[in-house]
Parts: sequence; structure tokens; C-alpha cells
Amino acid sequence: MSLIEIKTGTITEKGQIVIPKSLRERFSPGEKVAIISYEDRIELRPISSVNEALSCAYATEKTLKKDWDSKEEDEAWKNL
Repeated sequence: MSLIEIKTGTITEKGQIVIPKSLRERFSPGEKVAIISYEDRIELRPISSVNEALSCAYATEKTLKKDWDSKEEDEAWKNL
């Protein structure tokens, strides 16, 4: 993937960042993004582009609770 352009922004005290308009226009309003943190950078990627290997990185406790909060799961883990 080649570099298209570099823009700057400022992180506010609330942790908010304004994405420059020229970059926002490449995506649809309401499109979900994955926020991927590395030691030296943070990437924003459309969820649709994140492969299955990273899918657990953005799974929430609420999402996982649907599958893991059951009597069957409690019984399976009881003696471990």
C-alpha cells in the first residue's frame, strides 16, 4: 500500500481527534473503524478491511458475554 498523504491533528484533553475533511470524505458517514495501536503509531481501518486474525482485538465484553455467559460455560470451566 502506498502513502497517499500525511495530515496533522491534535489530541484534545478528552482524547478526541478531528480527522481532516479530505480524509473523512474517503469514507461513508457512520462507517465503523478499527483502532489499532502499535508501539509507534495508531491506525484507523475500516472494519471491513480488518482480517479475521484481528477480529478478537475489537470484540467487546458485551459481545462475548452472549456466547460465554451460560450455565454450560460455567460448568465447563468449574474445575479448571
